[in-house]
Amino acid sequence: MYTRILVPIDGSPTSDRALEEASQLALLTGAQVRLLHIVGPAGQVRGFPRPDAPAAPDLAQARAQGQALLARAREQLAGAGVATDAELIEQRDASVARLVVEYASDWGASLIVLGTQGKHGIERMLLGSDAEQIARYAAMPVLLVRRPPKGGARAASA
Repeated sequence: MYTRILVPIDGSPTSDRALEEASQLALLTGAQVRLLHIVGPAGQVRGFPRPDAPAAPDLAQARAQGQALLARAREQLAGAGVATDAELIEQRDASVARLVVEYASDWGASLIVLGTQGKHGIERMLLGSDAEQIARYAAMPVLLVRRPPKGGARAASA
């Protein structure tokens, strides 16, 4: 079963959902959760600047924001009784997907849980999908968690 769950987080709503799912799985299986945040060139996807990206914070600021994000997530999981640790790594030349897959393998993850934006059409073709690449190349199972439905889950079932 799952003993080591890796959860890459970025503070997005889908990342928050992945964190919730990982927490529930860890409570059911007694697994340890490792949170991972990757800091890299802001506004870049596969080496190309995104036109909608905000101005890039300096690397020191990005690290500080990443550490704060990890601390909040650790606190949330610890409050739920989940054994959790966290790591921040820097993206250099490798893609985010490659970093996550290599990190998961090196750490000995038995599952990766991550959010996916659910991009479609031209946006997916141009920007690609880190989640898709992680699911394609990871040696361990990958649980992809979609963004919250508009109006919340209860509104969708009503």
